[in-house]
Amino acid sequence: MSLQKIRLELARDHDYPQGSANHGYEFVAPLQRDGHIDPEAFKKSREKCRVWRFWRGQEDEHGHLVRTRGGTWAFHYDIDGDPDEDESGYRFDSHTFNPGDYVSVKEQDGSLKTFRVVQVRPLA
Repeated sequence: MSLQKIRLELARDHDYPQGSANHGYEFVAPLQRDGHIDPEAFKKSREKCRVWRFWRGQEDEHGHLVRTRGGTWAFHYDIDGDPDEDESGYRFDSHTFNPGDYVSVKEQDGSLKTFRVVQVRPLA
């Protein structure tokens, strides 16, 4: 198991035709060699799997990567909050996290946004 810090930046969309390095996430997850999140290793390192959401014009949010009862991955910001407010990773269980890959996140407002993996590096 290898804990990695993964940086996602907003991919191009109608509001940002070139994408945006000022909108995204950095999170820590255990990755397998092929770039998939390792669910077994996650169980052993859950407390280290943190997320930072940065979005220009909004306050930063800090939380945790969580695995839901249904087996999906999500970003959870308020430890005592409503799980319905989590931001769900769309098919994070089957996508890889290698530089250049694209993944989607369902935001708290229900919108699905696409992000590009721009950096993966070992957690220091």
